[in-house]
Amino acid sequence: MDVRQPAARPRRMEPFAADLPLGSDPLAVRRRVEALERLLEGMIEIPVLRRKVGLDAIAGVIPIAGDLVTAAMGLYLVWEARNLGMPRWQLWRMIANVGLDTAVGAIPVAGDLFDLLYRSNTRNLRIIRKHLDRHHPATRVIER
Repeated sequence: MDVRQPAARPRRMEPFAADLPLGSDPLAVRRRVEALERLLEGMIEIPVLRRKVGLDAIAGVIPIAGDLVTAAMGLYLVWEARNLGMPRWQLWRMIANVGLDTAVGAIPVAGDLFDLLYRSNTRNLRIIRKHLDRHHPATRVIER
């Protein structure tokens, strides 16, 4: 009987979601919230400004609907934080970040500029990372 190992295929570009873990363990949650923050806040770099922007600033150009969609995605970070067992005061702080971003972001022109400067999802990720580093040190990642 001939048992052959399949030839190693070259790794092709896979969809963004294919690399995200599905578990509820702290490491999986950390990877998901970091990926969502990168999508919302730092997906594309604007060469002239040397500043990264993401879906939050891009979708903010669409009146009302864009801000509501990105607010829902920002609230997903809060939901993941709740599942980690974070204290309520931190959850309220995260909700306030998303609420401020949504409320000011809904103002037509000033809101778009505000979305470039105020990164609520980055702030919320910082809160989640601090909690994970303190309560789940095995998830700690050395940053570049």
